[in-house]
Amino acid sequence: MNQTEALQSLLEAVASGAVSPDIALNKLKHFDFEPVGEFARIDHHRTLRTGFPEVIWGEGKTTAQIIQIMEVMRQKHPVVMATRIKPEIYEQLQTQVQDLVYYPLARICALVSKDSSTPQLLGKIGILSAGTADLPVAEEAAITAELCGFQVQRLWDVGVAGIHRLLSHRHLLETVDVLVVVAGMEGALPSVVAGLADCPVIGVPTSVGYGANFGGLAPLLTMLNSCAAGIGVVNIDNGFGAAILAGQILRRVNLLQGERNL
Repeated sequence: MNQTEALQSLLEAVASGAVSPDIALNKLKHFDFEPVGEFARIDHHRTLRTGFPEVIWGEGKTTAQIIQIMEVMRQKHPVVMATRIKPEIYEQLQTQVQDLVYYPLARICALVSKDSSTPQLLGKIGILSAGTADLPVAEEAAITAELCGFQVQRLWDVGVAGIHRLLSHRHLLETVDVLVVVAGMEGALPSVVAGLADCPVIGVPTSVGYGANFGGLAPLLTMLNSCAAGIGVVNIDNGFGAAILAGQILRRVNLLQGERNL
């Protein structure tokens, strides 16, 4: 039985009363994927299961593969995003993909449908960077969060080597709902922020630093060993993952508030 036949069978079962709408919805959450050539299977129902759509990882894919995947996804998704897209790859993509937007610092390409605007979700995400060299990872988090529909507040270059820079913007820590803190070198900034803020803090270690930074391992261990409570840590240079984690926290809060209001 192919997908069309399986879907037809499911709909007929719902129409006849043999399957309840709730059970059908649960089946559909794991139902719809679409092959692209011999190299990809697009998970169209990831939003139903997880709250956020599938995103294209750009590194390791050919330009032709990225183009084919984006063109398939744009038919069913209001926002299509590809991460880790180098400028020279974007130059090739833009000649063949209409309406493609590029965020060079974040290394993200996106297609946003003109017919449907990105939903604005409740909650504000604050994103801090310790240094200017951490900005590619911080911007990856910021652009990801914005494309997912969240409001973002940025604060750059407030590392612990000049802590007064952070303290002079302490009001920002009090006006956001989740904080993403990006730091390389020794990675101390998330601990400081978590000691000042009353919201969840997500630490993002970066590979920025001298030799003993070990490509981001040193800040990763610092964040994992933080004495401040309320810190979660994602992988090295994973700004995208931090943004999605922040979004999941806010999405669950919104869902719970909606349930209480029923």
